[in-house]
Amino acid sequence: MIEVHLYGKLRRFTDNLDPARDSIINITSENGDSIADIIQRIGIPCNEVGTNIFLNGEYSPQSRKVHSGDRLGIFPDDMQMILV
Repeated sequence: MIEVHLYGKLRRFTDNLDPARDSIINITSENGDSIADIIQRIGIPCNEVGTNIFLNGEYSPQSRKVHSGDRLGIFPDDMQMILV
């Protein structure tokens, strides 16, 4: 099971739209799944996902593999962080 935390406009893919509470989806991962596979399985359009994706607290590309027990944080395209 992967714990997926969604932020901003992506919160609508959970049953919780209250900005004061976490918007979390628990989703089963299959062997060899990548972050992109999880995003697709949730039903989030690719063009709404930003580059700010964190797997277990580490900035990660969508191609990174996920494993059961991982924590994934996904931010939308309109909530970008500037890296220097």
